[in-house]
Amino acid sequence: MLPDVDDLLGTLRVVALPLVTRFRGITVREAALLEGPEGWTEFAPFVEYDDAEAARWLAAAIEFGWSPPPALRRSAVRVNATVPAVPADAVAGVLARFPGCRTAKVKVAEPGSSLAEDVARVRAVRAVLGVEGRLRVDANAAWNVDEAEHALRMLARSDLEYVEQPCATVDELDELRHRIKDLRIPIAADESIRRAERPDAAAAAVDVVIVKAAPLGGIRAAIGMVQRFGKPAVVSSALDTSVGLSMGAHLAAALPELPYDCGLGTAALLAADVAEEPLLPVAGSIPVRRVTPSAALLDRWSADAERTAWWEQRLRRTYALLS
Repeated sequence: MLPDVDDLLGTLRVVALPLVTRFRGITVREAALLEGPEGWTEFAPFVEYDDAEAARWLAAAIEFGWSPPPALRRSAVRVNATVPAVPADAVAGVLARFPGCRTAKVKVAEPGSSLAEDVARVRAVRAVLGVEGRLRVDANAAWNVDEAEHALRMLARSDLEYVEQPCATVDELDELRHRIKDLRIPIAADESIRRAERPDAAAAAVDVVIVKAAPLGGIRAAIGMVQRFGKPAVVSSALDTSVGLSMGAHLAAALPELPYDCGLGTAALLAADVAEEPLLPVAGSIPVRRVTPSAALLDRWSADAERTAWWEQRLRRTYALLS
């Protein structure tokens, strides 16, 4: 049973949080926070997503706020550092925001960034991590197969743990997987799972699955996806506030196996958060716990009336799709 839409709107708080550096083309992250019987939850699909896609995010928010989570298998989750498409000389400063993290995910193939810049950034990360660090790259589906093969043969010199979403389609991922077999770089899928009409179609073309609780419709839906794929999973975030990261942490804590560090340390990319004790990485991990926003911080970072009204209408529209 869905809670009444007026009950949702009665607790709605919309925030606009500045980022430390530009990420995904934005410098401010907007999010809608709701309070349910189980605690605070988050509805924060990116503003460019249509209502059909955003409805899954609302389903996830309602599940987390109105239903008890599945049984947890761990009390803390190891997380990776996330390195945006910054110049190589800025890498050390970014990694310093992720104390104790042994793994880094590096953004590559960003619009306006060259392969030479990507190679330099990845090499700089490897230099900071050392030979024992784990290094993965994320192209956000920006390459075609030829570009991906060429780039990965350059980037492989930095010893990659895996490459995330190098190409857009499942057929491209499958072809690339065969082309770079000699490099022994596993291929992970993100957009091919969370934004696909038939996400299970990617199972045969990838080695690792990236799951995010909110885009997949909630913790239980994400667990079901991992079970169907039968592949190692990495739980990641979508530039969430600490409330949204709490949902991801509960998903990661519920999975039977968690062989890779998770992309749940991204509160370190926010210049502000909604909690006095945000879910920032400490010794390479974040705790698995509910997060209660601070009233003062909700007021400090409250979105203006126009943006709040925009999120109210978006919530009503997506709620109608669910109901």
